[in-house]
This record gives sequence, structure tokens and C-alpha cells, in this order.
Amino acid sequence: MDEKMPLTKDCMWKAVISCNPLYDGLFFYGVKTTGIFCRPSCKSKSPSINNILYFANIDEAIKAGLRPCKRCRPDLAIKRYNPYLENVRQIKDMIQNHYDQHLTLEKIASKVNVSPYHLNRMFKNETGETPRSYLEKVRISNAKKMLISSSHTIAETAHQVGFLNLSSFYKAFKKHEGTTPGNFKIKQKG
Repeated sequence: MDEKMPLTKDCMWKAVISCNPLYDGLFFYGVKTTGIFCRPSCKSKSPSINNILYFANIDEAIKAGLRPCKRCRPDLAIKRYNPYLENVRQIKDMIQNHYDQHLTLEKIASKVNVSPYHLNRMFKNETGETPRSYLEKVRISNAKKMLISSSHTIAETAHQVGFLNLSSFYKAFKKHEGTTPGNFKIKQKG
């Protein structure tokens, strides 16, 4: 987009219906029928062209009697708002603090009030990996620390970091570290 070109109604309408984030901060749009104003990148249902108003800033939208959208949060003083980042942070915190427990996708999803399908898709879109693979990495990272600093057996370590059986621990450890837990422990202590 050429910043020097004026924002025409047609240009703004195209940005709204395509949810174009490049226009965030350049204008806001409001919907007369809902009484809400949004960023151009908002993923809410596209409004009717007859019900839309355009604003240069947040104050204009508020003076027109509109309230900020809870999905795209145009009232926050940031260029682009990603509503999923807070959920991803909560999920990561939960995994890091409870990796040793039996965590399922369903349990994690219920804590952040989304469906397991949505949780998996959202987390992968934001981090590049699934919650399950992230959990596995956290468990292996903590297992490595325990193998180096404690006198626990490999089986005790596997159980303490949340693996339900020894074979899944060995498989995950080898996948992430390229060696077995036993060989890792020997190399680190030797």
C-alpha cells in the first residue's frame, strides 16, 4: 500500500472485507447496527456496506457513540492486536507449571475456554508446534536437568516429568536429543 495515497471509501471497504492488517492504525470502521468499531483486520463477520462508518481515530468512533470490539481490541495502543497471544501464553505457562501431570488437550482447552480443535490450531499457528509437542519438549528439558542433577533412575525420572510409560519417554528423549536417556546421563556425568 502506498502511504501517500489518500484512503478512499472504496479502498477502506476493500481493506475491511479482506481483513487487511496493513491498514490497522490508518483508520477504524464502525458498524451502525451493532454499535461497535473495529480495526480493518478484524475477523468478525463482514458488515453490510450500508451500515459502515469510517473514522480516522478512536476518539472519533467513541464520540459517534460506538464501543470498541472485544475481538480485535482497537482501543489498545498497539499497531496490531492478536487475540490468541494471551491464550498461547496461558497455555505455555500451564504446561511449564504442570508438565508432570497428566495433561490432555481437552484439559488444557477447558482451562482457556476453547475447543480442543481450536486450541490445537491456534497454538500451532502462533508457535509452529502443537501443544503436545511443546509439552513433550518441556518434559524432556526437565528430564535432562533431573538426569544430570539427581540420583533418580531413568524410570523414576520419566514418571516424575509426566510420562505414563518408559517406552514413550525413551522414544521422545531419543527424538529430541538423538540419544537414549542412559547415554545422555553417562555423557553428562562422565
